[in-house]
Amino acid sequence: MKVVVISSESRDPREVPAMASFFDDGLETYHVRKPAWTQDELAEWIAALPGSWRPRLVVHQHGALVERLGLKAFHQRDAGAAAGGFSRSCHSLEGLRSCLGRYRRLVFGPVFDSITKRGYGPPSDFSWDALAAVLRARPGAPSTEVLAVGGVTAARIPSCRRLGFDGVALMGAVWSAREPAAVFRDVVDAASRQEAATDAA
Repeated sequence: MKVVVISSESRDPREVPAMASFFDDGLETYHVRKPAWTQDELAEWIAALPGSWRPRLVVHQHGALVERLGLKAFHQRDAGAAAGGFSRSCHSLEGLRSCLGRYRRLVFGPVFDSITKRGYGPPSDFSWDALAAVLRARPGAPSTEVLAVGGVTAARIPSCRRLGFDGVALMGAVWSAREPAAVFRDVVDAASRQEAATDAA
C-alpha cells in the first residue's frame, strides 16, 4: 500500500526536519497544502528546501510553481477544473465515480472521523459497502490509484486495505503527534504487513 503525507497547513518548526525523515524512510510524494499562503510565500518556502526534494512535492495551491520550481505535480481541488492530471480530491462517492480514469491518483475522504477537525467525518452518502463496491469495480479505470484520507492511523490500515484502497494519505495523525516521523514509520510498517499478508494469501 502506498503512503503519502499531506503537509501542515501553517508554519510548523517540526515540518522540515520531519520531511527529511519521511524521505529517508522512503516517502515518494509529499503533498504541500498551505491554503492561506500567497504564491510568493509558498515559493520562498519551497526554495529553501533541498533541491532534491522538489520532484517529490505536489502542491495544492499555486500550480504555476510546478513548472517554475520543477515540482512533481499540481493537485486539483476545484470541481470546475479541467479533467485530467496527476491527482484530485474527492469527498463523495458520486465524485469518486466520476473522477476514476481521469486522474492518476484520487484522494478520497474523510473515510473516518477526522483526528484534528471535530465534527468532520465521512460524507453523507458514505457507506462501507458502497465504497468497497466502487473501489472493487473501477469500470474502465484500473490505472487510477485511490488513497484514503481522514482519520487514518496505523490501526486503520487493515480496514483501508479491506475496502480496496491502494494506499493512504496522512495528515492529522502525523501533525498532531509529538513525533511525526515515528507515526509515519508506524503506518508504513502496517501497510507493509498488509501487503505481505495479501501476497501470502
